Amino acid sequence: MQACQLQEQGDLDVIQVREAEVPTPGKGQVLIKTEYAGVNFIDTYQRGGIYKLPMPWTLGNECAGEVVALGEGVDPTSVGFNVGDKVAAYTAGGSFAQYTLATTKQTIKLPSGVSTKDAATLILQGLTALTFVREAHEVKKGQWILVQAAAGGLGRLLCQLCSHIGAKVIGTTSTEEKAQLAKEAGAEHVILYGEGRDVVGEVYKLTGGEGIERGVHAVFDGVGKDTFDMDFDLLRRKGTLVTLGNASGPVPPFAPLKLGPKNLKVCRPVLNQYVYTAEEFHSYATELFEIVKQGHLKLAVHGEYPLTTEGIKQSQIDITGRKTSGKLLIKVA
Repeated sequence: MQACQLQEQGDLDVIQVREAEVPTPGKGQVLIKTEYAGVNFIDTYQRGGIYKLPMPWTLGNECAGEVVALGEGVDPTSVGFNVGDKVAAYTAGGSFAQYTLATTKQTIKLPSGVSTKDAATLILQGLTALTFVREAHEVKKGQWILVQAAAGGLGRLLCQLCSHIGAKVIGTTSTEEKAQLAKEAGAEHVILYGEGRDVVGEVYKLTGGEGIERGVHAVFDGVGKDTFDMDFDLLRRKGTLVTLGNASGPVPPFAPLKLGPKNLKVCRPVLNQYVYTAEEFHSYATELFEIVKQGHLKLAVHGEYPLTTEGIKQSQIDITGRKTSGKLLIKVA
């Protein structure tokens, strides 16, 4: 098969789509003939070395396609799918390939009306957004929520879910075009950053209050280094900063005493720890698909890229260039 298999971590030139052995599913595993795979920032971290990984390593953390083999001891009745079924999987590596191994506990059969393209668009970012608004900070009706980079793939999902719950959503982004996308995703207010704009001051005007009661209840920030210090000012007393990405670089170390003046909380959640068990994964994935079927979550694809060396490189250039809006997909089949 063809697979984007790294021999070492580093710059874009380590990306190579090469011939590789089709994997054999082991105990508790499923082999999927990949149709679509989703592109995520974590792919760039894994390629670049922010996360140290054993080599060789096949990039890609989510996919959708057709089940072609089940591993030893896998009971189709208990896992809910069989050979020939269309599924989506959170793979934690390996999906930029024509065949993908996944654990059965993080694989789910697609409901009617959900295509493999939709599933690959949704499964990782959608689960990230849903688990984060449930557990990283439990978003409630009437709260003020700020989403940094609100027009990106994850940002738009967060805006839609928070708006669906009944929160008042403020988005930040860099252009008028992206601001319109954020508004369409449910952001009541969008603030453009850059060019000397006082983002904090504008948030205070919108949210009202005095002193440490000004600001939002939570910030969901996928930008990282460039917005991290600002986030502390944006939050009101007892607010939560959910730092969920490093688009501008990793956030710097900070002293815990920085949280004291407003009794703030900071968390850096990872999806895998929210969907660690089969029960957690299937519960959240089922809820996610239902939200989509009800029309409360609209999917947006920025672009599709081929499973080639240049295609994978371009997808990483585009996602790190902070000029995309919506999901990036690798079209495998």
